[in-house]
Amino acid sequence: MQGTILQINTSFGGLPKHPVPGGLITPLGLEGDSHAHTAIHGGPRKAILLIASEVVDELAARGYPVFYGALGENLTTRGIRVRDLRVGDQLRAGGALLEITQPRGPCSALHVYGASLKNEIYDARVKALDPASPHWGMSGFYACVLIPGFVQTDDIISLVATLA
Repeated sequence: MQGTILQINTSFGGLPKHPVPGGLITPLGLEGDSHAHTAIHGGPRKAILLIASEVVDELAARGYPVFYGALGENLTTRGIRVRDLRVGDQLRAGGALLEITQPRGPCSALHVYGASLKNEIYDARVKALDPASPHWGMSGFYACVLIPGFVQTDDIISLVATLA
């Protein structure tokens, strides 16, 4: 499975994150990116948040005022089938190697895009790590950094190892 990194996003904390041409992925996240609520976001197990552009496009088509970076993702991907990703999968993103650690549990900050958005992208089955949920992958995935490296727009992102 292979796709591209459509957009790389950072912020000084909170939503939305804004596009940058590239950056260094470190064990604590994308250099220059900050988190407003460090008890909830960030840290070594949640260093990078990946969200598929296809999910953002689908939500926008449903009428949500979202755009790439709006959901707080560091990497907006295209072509990666998020329904097929699993916790423990390893992805090469540019020069970095990432490992999926958990689905992202949406926080209340997303209410700015509509109170019902959380229900569109996350449910109890996702929380229980059930990939059969119709919402699997829609809230994005957190990843830890196994090998730091530089990433830029249009870099390849590919699945290199899976637990299955």
